[in-house]
Amino acid sequence: MVTRIIDVYTMASAPTVTPDRVNQVTRKTYPNYKVIVLNDDFNTFQHVAECLMKYIPGMSSDRAWELTNQVHYEGQAIVWTGPQEPAELYHQQLRRAGLTMAPLEAV
Repeated sequence: MVTRIIDVYTMASAPTVTPDRVNQVTRKTYPNYKVIVLNDDFNTFQHVAECLMKYIPGMSSDRAWELTNQVHYEGQAIVWTGPQEPAELYHQQLRRAGLTMAPLEAV
C-alpha cells in the first residue's frame, strides 16, 4: 500500500511537456498583383508613356518608354507589381485613361 502512494506522488511531480505552439502557427502573406497593359490599335506611344508616368508612382520617362515599346512589340507589359489595393487603383486609373488592360493577376 505504501509503494502505491509513493508512485502516485512521483507521477504527479513529473513535468508536463506541452507542444511548442510557435511551430504550429502558419503565416500567410498576401499575394502581389500584376498590372498589365495590353497592346491595342488606338493608343499612341506618347499617350501610353504619359499615362504610365502619371499613374504609376516612381515611373521614369525612360522606364515608361521601355514598357511602352514592350507593350507594342510583345503585346503586353507588366507595368507594376505589388499589393492588391494599389494594384486595383493603378489598373483602374490606366483603364479610365483609355489603355487596354488585362485583368489583375495574382503573382
